[in-house]
Amino acid sequence: MYGKKVKLRLLFLSLILVVLILTIYLVLKSLEDNVVYFISPTEIKELGEIEYNKKYRVGGMVKKNSISMSSDQISFTITDFKNEIDVKFSGIMPNLFSEEKGVVAEGMLKDKNFLEASKILAKHDENYMPPEVREALKEK
Repeated sequence: MYGKKVKLRLLFLSLILVVLILTIYLVLKSLEDNVVYFISPTEIKELGEIEYNKKYRVGGMVKKNSISMSSDQISFTITDFKNEIDVKFSGIMPNLFSEEKGVVAEGMLKDKNFLEASKILAKHDENYMPPEVREALKEK
């Protein structure tokens, strides 16, 4: 029915399609373990059981008047305006970290009310511009 050239082209295209699908599958499978989305304090409260050796990212707003600092650590509360979770962190805080601002804390949950953070990511709004860029734009 089909000529030899047409059969070779179909075989070649089929082979490329299979390789492409396999590559996409392998990439997505490898990212599955490395991608960590943040969850809210309410979602933590609704969790059935906590995996204590698993890294969690908790996102929300820093509650007003909840920040307390000591010489080597900082404690604060993350809220999603329904539930709250207390966070303890030892390390350097991002410059954008402040009360009533967005934050994502990554670390291990000790229980459904307490997170021991190993990393803090301060979130900014869509209008944020680094000071260096703002200065450069003002000069122009």
